[in-house]
Amino acid sequence: MGRSEVTDFDPESSRRFAVAVVLRLREAGHEAFWAGGCVRDELLGRTPADYDVATAALPDVVRGVFGTRKTLAVGASFGVITVLGPRGTAPVEVATYRADAPSSDGRHPDGVRFTDAREDALRRDFTINGMFLDPLTGEVHDHVGGRADLAAGVIRAIGAPALRFAEDHLRILRAVRFAAAFGFVIERETWQAIERMARTVTTVSPERVADELTRMATRPGRRQAFGLLAETGLAAHVLGEFAADALPRAGEVIGALDEPLLASALAVLALETHGADAAAKAAIATAARRLRLANATGKLAAWLVDGLAVLGAIDVPPTEPWSNLQPWVAAADAPRLADLLRARTATGRASVDAARWFTAQLERPRDEIDPAPLLSGADLLAAGIAAGPALGRILAEARRLQLDGVLTSRAAALAWLVGQG
Repeated sequence: MGRSEVTDFDPESSRRFAVAVVLRLREAGHEAFWAGGCVRDELLGRTPADYDVATAALPDVVRGVFGTRKTLAVGASFGVITVLGPRGTAPVEVATYRADAPSSDGRHPDGVRFTDAREDALRRDFTINGMFLDPLTGEVHDHVGGRADLAAGVIRAIGAPALRFAEDHLRILRAVRFAAAFGFVIERETWQAIERMARTVTTVSPERVADELTRMATRPGRRQAFGLLAETGLAAHVLGEFAADALPRAGEVIGALDEPLLASALAVLALETHGADAAAKAAIATAARRLRLANATGKLAAWLVDGLAVLGAIDVPPTEPWSNLQPWVAAADAPRLADLLRARTATGRASVDAARWFTAQLERPRDEIDPAPLLSGADLLAAGIAAGPALGRILAEARRLQLDGVLTSRAAALAWLVGQG
């Protein structure tokens, strides 16, 4: 099942609402607990991103308790009802205790059977995600040894790892993400199953794989995540456009980013595999298509590669004309490029002086970095230059001369234009 992480709701309000959902079900006579990742996060002292509730109440009963206007039944066939809260609170998924039939598609069970809390815990992915918590008393109900593994820092599949991974092949990637995010180790049998079944992640939808990779690339533990992808053999199946042995090196840079993005990670992977050349951008384009990424993500990654090729080792002070450097400084994504330059500097892959110079340029007033053009297309048309390629070339040349300080006023630019007719 699963859902996208909630990031735009008030944490305290969401928590109160999640407690109220349990209380309401209890008052209606139904056993109910918090379940899954929110329990894990509570026990780790983290603020949960969202809350799930597991209950003995059947889906229709849950809808009856909260009302059809405050519930969504999009997951009802799997026993899941989404309960909507007050404005500013995250919705809560309420799932009836269930046991899953085997999966023929490597994602969804072929059927479900409603059951009790213990059997429900046994069908979940990892022990640290298989616990229940009574938010009213703080009592933990642990049928799978999750609390011990949480204390020991272990990622362990519940039951037979191969069976858990066969039920949803994405769990293989999730094991790596959880291990990296929490600084945990993957238990031996779980690790061995990941190695044996690594190829099965190719059956997962590109969008789901991309979502996991985005989480790995943008969260704490991202350096470890890319190292684990290489060590487990998963890299060849989820990031095959890049050399597996480049992932640990790339992870060092990605881990040093202040504002990590998937686009930045792709740029780093391409650079570590191919260097700053056409092959790097071709690898990015192929990966972006395969993972069905937004066009903006692939374009930004390729732009970052080009930017590093220009700025990664410039002389300071630069000998390059300002007109060659200004487009990078003035770009909307210049802060991303500065972050990447700094991260590569921190890992010995770029010039410290170049990174400092570029960062300093971004602190200048905007009208210095990107002054208004002295000439416009209308000026050229008025001077008798016909619309077409020649007009564009002359306009670009005027801009270059302005940026390089040759043309310093509109009058000077207009005088120069007279000679271009």
